[in-house]
Amino acid sequence: MTQKNMTPKLFLNKVLGGTATGVVIGLIPNAVLSGILKYFTDIPLAVMLSQVALIFQMATPLLIGALIAMQFGMQPMQIMVTAGAAFVGSGVVAFNPEIGAYIGAGTGDLINTMITAAIAVLLLMLVKDKFGSVAVIAMPILIGCGAAMLGLLILPIITSLTGALGSVINSFTNLQPIIMAILISCSFALLIVTPVSTVAIGLAIQLQGISAGAAAMGVAATTIVLVIHSWKVNESGVTLAVGLGAMKLMMPNLFKYPIIMLPILVTAVVSAIPVALFAVSGTPQSAGFGLVGLVGPLASFDAGLSVPLIIISWFVVPIIAGLIAKIVLEKVMKLYDSKTVFAFQGSN
Repeated sequence: MTQKNMTPKLFLNKVLGGTATGVVIGLIPNAVLSGILKYFTDIPLAVMLSQVALIFQMATPLLIGALIAMQFGMQPMQIMVTAGAAFVGSGVVAFNPEIGAYIGAGTGDLINTMITAAIAVLLLMLVKDKFGSVAVIAMPILIGCGAAMLGLLILPIITSLTGALGSVINSFTNLQPIIMAILISCSFALLIVTPVSTVAIGLAIQLQGISAGAAAMGVAATTIVLVIHSWKVNESGVTLAVGLGAMKLMMPNLFKYPIIMLPILVTAVVSAIPVALFAVSGTPQSAGFGLVGLVGPLASFDAGLSVPLIIISWFVVPIIAGLIAKIVLEKVMKLYDSKTVFAFQGSN
């Protein structure tokens, strides 16, 4: 396990790096397949594959925990102990006393997943090799279950903080339409590059109509900006993953170079204006997805928006705004260098 010169900043970067990769692996299959397979619900194999992708998505906290541990150069047993603790601490599976069974759904709380994995890693660093020959028994019980227990104890606090954030965003709906659309769009544009789940926020506060459309547009704006800036900077696989919905892949970049939010927020502001003008609507389910699986555009289509306006609102305006933002902020004002701030940091 590499512990030399471990600083809080380096520790955080490793946690973020593991989380970013884990989110991509866990969420991409369902994000891609769900948009396609929903048109084949009469085919049993398609339904089964859709269910497989959903169950695979539930393993996201497990994947995050393992990948975080790998960032610290841990051994196989330490990796699995961290993964198990993160899985439990995420709350993705919980006991339901009403039916007397364990219920799993979603991906759990990603922030709590990170915290629980970090606790497990810290405990493993402190213990080192002190367990000796009884490590195979002591490590899963004391470190795995101990960190998982701590994670579950703080889960309600983290969940309430996420809920409070959602309430603040929901309060924007009481403002003038264009201002409301801009504030919600910017909020979700920022959240999608953090451990906070935009899908969970959208469902928790039940965004409807134009509010949901603005939220989804914010996510779409981030996707487009990250693709534009990543196109010639990163390997094609990274750019493709971002385009397919793995915006959280850039979390380490956000924490290391907060300047990346400038072109994102500028694009989100401009992209929100057509939402208010054309009444681009959505649902609580579509609010956190944006362009992923074309969930946002399809939701606005179902709400009655015409195809030309869908193309203008979801693609033409955000792409033009993103390109202009890049030219003005990077080339003219020289506020950042894409090759530095948008270079994928997850593998570092």
